[in-house]
Amino acid sequence: MKRLLIAIAALTIGFSANAWAALPATLNGQQLPTLAPLVKEVSPAVVNIQVRGTTTSQRRNRRDPFREFFGTPNAPTERQTRSAGSGVIVDADNGYILTNHHVIANADQIDITLQDGRQISAEVVGSDEGTDVAVLKVTEKDLKDISLGDSDATEVGDFVIAIGNPFGLEHTVTSGIVSALGRSGIGSGYEDFIQTDASINPGNSGGALVNLAGELVGINSAIISGSGGNVGIGFAIPSNMAQAIMRQILEFGEVRRGLLGVSIDTVNASAAEALGLKNVTGALIQSVNPGSAAERAGIEVNDIITAVNGEKVDSASELRNAIGLLRSGETVAITALRDGSAREFTATLDELGMNSIANAAQIHPGLAGAVFNNADGNEGVIASEVAEGSPAHRQGLRAGDSIVSVNRQRVSTVEDLNNMSSSFATSLLFVEIERNGRRLLLKFTP
Repeated sequence: MKRLLIAIAALTIGFSANAWAALPATLNGQQLPTLAPLVKEVSPAVVNIQVRGTTTSQRRNRRDPFREFFGTPNAPTERQTRSAGSGVIVDADNGYILTNHHVIANADQIDITLQDGRQISAEVVGSDEGTDVAVLKVTEKDLKDISLGDSDATEVGDFVIAIGNPFGLEHTVTSGIVSALGRSGIGSGYEDFIQTDASINPGNSGGALVNLAGELVGINSAIISGSGGNVGIGFAIPSNMAQAIMRQILEFGEVRRGLLGVSIDTVNASAAEALGLKNVTGALIQSVNPGSAAERAGIEVNDIITAVNGEKVDSASELRNAIGLLRSGETVAITALRDGSAREFTATLDELGMNSIANAAQIHPGLAGAVFNNADGNEGVIASEVAEGSPAHRQGLRAGDSIVSVNRQRVSTVEDLNNMSSSFATSLLFVEIERNGRRLLLKFTP
């Protein structure tokens, strides 16, 4: 028993020379490992978030013969909602708090409870659905923030703790390890999740994932569970991604996401073999949008992008993240293979802009993973991005597709799609598209 305790203590100390996880307790003269000093240090930076909001929905459950006879549409209904989550104070001087977009979506009122019991109101500085990151601001003094860590330095096997408010149980602490890195395909946004087996449950969303040096390395965001509770697989947004989004929100009040303008697919081992390549991974260019940043840079169909700004790209999702987390107008260096030879390109990214829908799930669940933009200089709507493996991708939509009509209603602008959304949000969707000069009809299920 003594040898086991000594081994555990040595292991705990070895993972972080500067760790807050000191070992003050002893048993029979042997020190015992404890995370208590670490927890005491960082817990004041984690807050409870209570949200009150209003959602609008279309009545679909009951038929009203009187309304139908006179052609009167079912009126939308409003209902009050309450939800809870967590947040992390990252700038005590300015009162900035990081949390998840889905925690504060549709919020009319946001109340924050600090660890010492103080209750204060917060306002939304900005929010990004694509990465599920939101920034709140409070005006309270004497706040305690947490140091931001470098999530790129996180490795599989690192010990971490998760702090949040699961099921309304304030300031709950769980521990575990980093199980995997770079996880994607969990939802339909820009994903590069840290996977952990530290228990994460409903209410933990927006809370802190902390390393043994007391640094924030992730914002807890999602779980995989058949029951709604923890099954040992949780996901956190890397702190570096959250910081990049926060900087744009604080500077612009929104995220001005870069756009390369290509349709892509992953080059894995089987795809590389089919293409006659060896030991090659990356993102295969399937189409290049006319007038796009990619076309201006000289990128062509069949090119395989292998790096962005010197950082290796192994898949379509990695390229999508790399570009989508950069600002519009930013100049990027792109490395690509063409006919087996490496080439360098310089691209100045376009902007998705205000006339776009960054996450089409708000229109229809079957379109989740697509990004729609107004066609440049022409009437029409373009699917400028379609995430690989997303519902939209699985049901046949591809980047570069031009939307002609939806359920036989002509579509000319992104605004048209938004205006139609309430009428077919839970129904079958028949989307007529134009691809390479041909018309196709795609069916999307909720």
